Amino acid sequence: MIEPPQASRPGLTIVRASPEHVPAIRAMVDAAFSKYIERIGKPPAPMTADYDTVIQTSDVFVLQNESKEAVGSIVLVVNRITDSIEIENLVVGPTSQGRGYGQVLLDCAEEAARSQGCTALTLYTNLKMYENLVMYPKMGFLETGRRTEDGFERVYFRKTLILSES
Repeated sequence: MIEPPQASRPGLTIVRASPEHVPAIRAMVDAAFSKYIERIGKPPAPMTADYDTVIQTSDVFVLQNESKEAVGSIVLVVNRITDSIEIENLVVGPTSQGRGYGQVLLDCAEEAARSQGCTALTLYTNLKMYENLVMYPKMGFLETGRRTEDGFERVYFRKTLILSES
């Protein structure tokens, strides 16, 4: 189990998701991903996830603002085979986007990876979420492959981390 990391920005906190957070996570996911339904032809995978189960089987964290309002969430899974932390989903509510909260959540994932001794972050995005195909490389991720899974065209990325020498 990954411990909740510190938020990399003052005024924000990161907490482990609990059942009470599920409605806020669902609302953020639905609001952020609904714009892709027409493009993909069906709801993106994060919109159909059972978050009650996800918070029991994965490390899920919620980013809260000063008012303790959920403004983002990230789902992390340790993968010892790939020596990485897999980012299963990262979402920032649409009304909170453009404030650097996505980067705070990525910093959370990097800290979690280092705490687990993992050397990389991995993630995938839908091919039709073309904004992500530009954004992730700017954040240091390299494309590692493309394939169709569960009826979705997915693009896979990996970011190698430099572990501290302490």
